[in-house]
Amino acid sequence: MTGVNLSKITLRQSVEQAIEQYFSHLEEEQTSELYDLVIKEVEIGLFNVVMKKAQGNQSKAADWLGLARGTLRKRLNEYEIE
Repeated sequence: MTGVNLSKITLRQSVEQAIEQYFSHLEEEQTSELYDLVIKEVEIGLFNVVMKKAQGNQSKAADWLGLARGTLRKRLNEYEIE
């Protein structure tokens, strides 16, 4: 992305770049269940950042995410995020 102002890259563009990079690293290997992989990786990254910004406050994080606190807590446990 030569000549592109990095501060103007959207979240969607960042995801597209990451997936393109993932495919370039695969070379000739096949992939499967890509949807589940991407969703899980994005959720883990999202939850890590939100929990850090919320200083570990699950109620605040759940509100920011638009999730029920129980749902957030379940996912945090599933991904072993504190």
